Amino acid sequence: MDLSIIIVNWNVKDLLRKCLQSIYKKTQGLEFEVFVVDNASKDNSIQMVLKEFPQATLIASNVNLGFARANNLALEQARGKYILFMNPDMELVENSFPKLIELMDKDPKIALSTCQLIYPDSSRQNNVKNNPGFCDQFLILLKLHHLFQPRCLKRYLAKDFDYSKEQEVRQIMGAFIFANGEIIKKLGGWDTEYFLWWEDLDLCKRVQDTGYKIVYTPSTKVIHYEAKAFEQQPSLEKQKRFNRGMRIYFKKHFGLLVYWFIGLLGFISLGLAWLSQIFKIKPKTQSKL
Repeated sequence: MDLSIIIVNWNVKDLLRKCLQSIYKKTQGLEFEVFVVDNASKDNSIQMVLKEFPQATLIASNVNLGFARANNLALEQARGKYILFMNPDMELVENSFPKLIELMDKDPKIALSTCQLIYPDSSRQNNVKNNPGFCDQFLILLKLHHLFQPRCLKRYLAKDFDYSKEQEVRQIMGAFIFANGEIIKKLGGWDTEYFLWWEDLDLCKRVQDTGYKIVYTPSTKVIHYEAKAFEQQPSLEKQKRFNRGMRIYFKKHFGLLVYWFIGLLGFISLGLAWLSQIFKIKPKTQSKL
């Protein structure tokens, strides 16, 4: 088996349908399998997959497991040499996967890779960052990143990154991660302490710490509608999950002192999120900053 594609779905039935249609229509020249892990959707996503895509393996949970645990459920069954973790709000525009397999085959030290992500209007989505640090996350927690971008924030957001060039990177967006199956299983998959947000940064950091590579390639592109499941949640709930993920990450990779300080700042961020919810302010995602 060349490739296992894992898609975690939560209440985006129509986008999931479009994603699966594009996979089966565009993918040629390789043996692949598709897993859809549904996190207790209430929009008939399960029925749609069963009826329209019987060739896919459906794993239906009666509770929302979160992103990491849901991915790992399918990863346990995946038989592919390579594993693609792909959000349901994505759409192939060409036969992308053989190009990514060719990239990974060239160097067994590449653990993770990604390609160009674009919005439906064909504009670029910024899906590469650097490792987070205290300065940039301080600004993000206090929402100051919407007002100005000092050097530490520009470094984190990789504002000078050349998306026309294939190169090794530090962090890639969890929406589309093409992984070496042997390496990702050796790492134990995703850290299930995370529910949603920060699990992709943690995975990339663990890959770096073990000496493997993460590579971005412009050789192919995929449409990403971005954050369609997240939009269904109120700002305060999203901020709680973001803060929890950040605390787990900083405790794991920076130690208790930074962890406690991040926790204190988190209370301010929750207040700001509450205000944005009251006044119906829709903040930009980090990929649009």
